[in-house]
Amino acid sequence: LIATSLTACGAGQNAATRNITKVTDGAELSITQNGSAIKIVNLLLVATESGDAVVVGTIINQGAETDQLLGIAVGGNTATMTGDTTLAQGAPLRFEGESANVKAVFSGVKPVAGRHVKVSLGFARAGLITAEVIIRDKRDDYKDVTSELPEVTSSPDSQQPE
Repeated sequence: LIATSLTACGAGQNAATRNITKVTDGAELSITQNGSAIKIVNLLLVATESGDAVVVGTIINQGAETDQLLGIAVGGNTATMTGDTTLAQGAPLRFEGESANVKAVFSGVKPVAGRHVKVSLGFARAGLITAEVIIRDKRDDYKDVTSELPEVTSSPDSQQPE
């Protein structure tokens, strides 16, 4: 009888484990300064076999004013970013996955899976925010992450006459 009562959940509907809502190991942040309303979800880095670290996550501007992601840094290293980093209201920036519209890679940093690092994100309007994020290895949900940056194509208007 004692063993049964010790293993039973006495908290019922209010059990702490029942109220957990975080479903990923990525960091979640909000910025509500300077009139901004930016939410960052599932922010983490993925270590690749080539010694690079790739940013994974989503940034959503819930405010009325457009903002822009200016850069991402870890220590003295800045990520190389591709894609339009303008944050219009309700138009998320998605790093990695089928619906990705931006990419950020820290080249040659030799990340170690399982470690935590401080990642800083700089925004034109919202300012700077820093979070401690985990470095994941390339498996499970992150098995298709690659550090290859998409090739930048130039428009005919940007070419110089020969």
